[in-house]
Amino acid sequence: MPHARYNSKEIARIGQEIYDTKIRHEVEVHGHGQILVIDIESGNYEMDPDHLTASHRARAKHPGGAFFAVKVGYPTLARIGGSSLRPSR
Repeated sequence: MPHARYNSKEIARIGQEIYDTKIRHEVEVHGHGQILVIDIESGNYEMDPDHLTASHRARAKHPGGAFFAVKVGYPTLARIGGSSLRPSR
């Protein structure tokens, strides 16, 4: 669902910047593999192994917020599609 004040690219850019400059150093050692959801307007975040749990807590604190999610210690949150371990024929 689109956000009223930001487009998807803005949310991703701002969220990644906040994560890289203000949060990464705090969470990477002890939060590796957890999902971190950032409200890009306040900079507040929630972290949990479960994406939905972190998202629900963030939305409860900041209804109507613009949220960015990242998997701590990984370059992407998730992968779309998949690959087979078997060689293609």
